[in-house]
Amino acid sequence: PGDSAAFAHDLAAFITDVRSIGTSGRTFTGQGRGGDLRSHDAFMEECFRRSEGLLDVPRLREMWTAMRTLPPTPGGDVMNHGDLIPGNVLVDGGRLAGVLDVGSLGPADPALDLVSAWHLLEDGPRQVLRDDLHCGDLEWRRGQAWAFQQAMGLVWYYDSTKDRKSVV
Repeated sequence: PGDSAAFAHDLAAFITDVRSIGTSGRTFTGQGRGGDLRSHDAFMEECFRRSEGLLDVPRLREMWTAMRTLPPTPGGDVMNHGDLIPGNVLVDGGRLAGVLDVGSLGPADPALDLVSAWHLLEDGPRQVLRDDLHCGDLEWRRGQAWAFQQAMGLVWYYDSTKDRKSVV
């Protein structure tokens, strides 16, 4: 449903509802995505190394260099799902019907759940999500950085596992 404005509205409502849970004073634990972008430099370096020959690594390094220094989103941590990717959303009739994998639910950078904008939505609905969530430029760019950080591990991982047989 990436081209659906209705799905984008549903997704924004879900993110808003998760954020409204409140953190009870808790903050990001430092594990996984959701804190300081620079804490992922070692992972990104591994991704760049393994992506040589598959992607335009010099260009991607430049992008990460700019993204990794984005300052924290003002206002502190909010509750996040933590992994709003295609495999974790259920869709029925082009609308959000449910969300799976809430094991990463916790306080983190408000921009973290914005990964969904790039993993799930096309340009028009992406803007709908941004408008519904009232995202400023910094939060939006940090969301893009989190999506980039997550996506960098996919190409080399799936390239290295494509010849393996799945066990079902």
